[in-house]
Amino acid sequence: MNSKRKFWKLVVKIVLFAFLAFIITQLFPRKNKFKYYYETGHPWTYDLVTATFDFPIYKSEKQIETEKEELLSQLAPYFLLNTAKAAEQLNLLFRNQLNLSDAGAHLQIQELFYKIYSTGIISVESYENLQKRNISKLTAILPDRTTKSLNVKDLYTPKSAYELIKRSMAENINLYNINEYLVENLKYDSATTELSHEEALKNLSLTTGIVQTGELIIGRGEIVTPATYQILESLKKEYENRLGAFKQSTVTYAGELMAVAGLLTLLAIYLKLFRPRVFGDIRNLLMLALNILFLVLVTSLIIRYTNINYYIVPFALLPIVIRVFFDSRTALFTHIISMMIISFIVDDAFQFLLLQIAAGMTAVSSLKDMTQRSQLVQSAMLIFLTYLVGFLASEFIFEGELSRVHWMMIVYFSISTGFLLFAYLLVYVLEKMFGLISSVTLVELTNVNSDLMMRFAEVAPGTFQHSLQVSNLATEAAKKINANSLLVRTGALYHDIGKMNHPEYFIENQGGGKNPLTALNPIEAAKIIISHVTDGIDLANKNHLPQQIIHFITTHHGLSQAKYFYNSYINQHPDETVDRQLFTYPGPLPDSRETAILMMADAVEARSRSLNQYTEESIDKMVEQMIDSQIADGQLRNSNISFKDVEEVKVVFKHKIRNMYHTRIAYPEVKKQAEAKKESESTDHH
Repeated sequence: MNSKRKFWKLVVKIVLFAFLAFIITQLFPRKNKFKYYYETGHPWTYDLVTATFDFPIYKSEKQIETEKEELLSQLAPYFLLNTAKAAEQLNLLFRNQLNLSDAGAHLQIQELFYKIYSTGIISVESYENLQKRNISKLTAILPDRTTKSLNVKDLYTPKSAYELIKRSMAENINLYNINEYLVENLKYDSATTELSHEEALKNLSLTTGIVQTGELIIGRGEIVTPATYQILESLKKEYENRLGAFKQSTVTYAGELMAVAGLLTLLAIYLKLFRPRVFGDIRNLLMLALNILFLVLVTSLIIRYTNINYYIVPFALLPIVIRVFFDSRTALFTHIISMMIISFIVDDAFQFLLLQIAAGMTAVSSLKDMTQRSQLVQSAMLIFLTYLVGFLASEFIFEGELSRVHWMMIVYFSISTGFLLFAYLLVYVLEKMFGLISSVTLVELTNVNSDLMMRFAEVAPGTFQHSLQVSNLATEAAKKINANSLLVRTGALYHDIGKMNHPEYFIENQGGGKNPLTALNPIEAAKIIISHVTDGIDLANKNHLPQQIIHFITTHHGLSQAKYFYNSYINQHPDETVDRQLFTYPGPLPDSRETAILMMADAVEARSRSLNQYTEESIDKMVEQMIDSQIADGQLRNSNISFKDVEEVKVVFKHKIRNMYHTRIAYPEVKKQAEAKKESESTDHH
């Protein structure tokens, strides 16, 4: 069953990494990547480039837009000319307004109407729009679908037509309200105009020349001029067009998938070989996968859908977050793998990797334990300086002149490092999502002024002092062997909180009084002593302590026995077969260096209180005996702690305990004061 469980756990992890590789590959921009990165005014840093095939030189988008605007400005817009409008309006005018006996006036009005309407009356809005666009001619479409060109300056508006008639006729013409019959007969034809524009744009050339096979494009060290830049852009476009859909969807995709899967496999192998505890917990792998996926997703979205520089992405956030939960080596290794994956979708992969790996090194070096906000600010400043120095160094090397440096990049680096200040929030979210524990939380838990610790000190003062001493011993030992000292310190503070339920049964809380356990039989007494482990687990759960801290409570006695009561029972019942489980702690055994250190520190500190004399020899002998007996009993066999580590831990314990119980010298009294004291006592006696 255990073998099958391990097999399926391994299968789940393989599926997780395979799925991560698949998703990341899907996020890659679906385009054929051009292998050169270049900018106008910058030197060409690659080898000599010649054309391997004929390709046209495409005009730039700006150039095409300019030519389009120029071409369209030369095209006359189309208007519909209603030539029958003059007769219609004259009939209305004569029928409703005029009753002229003067045939000459009647004829004059008729001639003016035909003259104005044949030229065309246009709305004021359309007229002003034509003038604003500097259009001097328009094309009029007659009812028979023939066309003629009209000068805009010759057109009439209703107002100018009325003024013409007014000037041409006698003064009494005002009586006839002719302005009501002067309406537009030229109306804008948007459909025909748009169609003419489309036809004209079809003939607009998108190229300015051709580059023939074998023709030199640019050599190494040459400055990329605007003309050369356009040729390179044309080569890039033609290169992308020439790669067929089959190659894009199969060969290119297969290559991307192989690269991503290979890099993630290296990460998995590293975790399996060097960080088995991280690899063993699926929650840890999910957290790592989510962080990697998040950076790839954000970078891909910026490249795909925006013109924002991808250097604003806080790539250094990854090693900071992973360092808070795990260790520097894992943080840096994961960061490098992630940056290598992202380098496939950025432009200048070499500079990108140079800057991001340097930033990752700075992050893990400057942020050993994120216990204060000020540390995060300091780390962000150092990362910004790393970006700045690395970028300027590479620019100075490849550009050679200050005028060619892309100074805007400094702004992007500032934004990126500014985002790092949100690491505190991200750490909190990840803790809640995956049940992890960070150094920030550990620091909060070590606060002895918390409600639980204050109650601990009040209810079981002796056990509380014992926990403090064990915490000091374990912390120094963890530092010596490069274990997680903050985790050990926190676990040690809480390992005995179960004694709060019945503090009177534990000798450190009895103050020299009678031990109530002596009135019980050994089995009952052992049950009470052993129960402080399960009581501690219940109390820890009620106070919402992290599982990692509860694990210290469950493992600090391992599967050892309450030997005092076990031996007492054997002595009282020499002929009886003893059930060892009645005197055995529930376990499990310590399964890490940190839990092993706590077990050793707990036993050594407790035993040190029962020494008859505190000499260097007695302390050294006690430490050796206690730890060797634990090893012989198999209590440390699952802890992954080496013999070398154990020996170094012993040295720390011996030194610390000698300092705790050092001999104090007696202060001598001044002889005159002593004699005066005796004399005073004699006088008082008499």
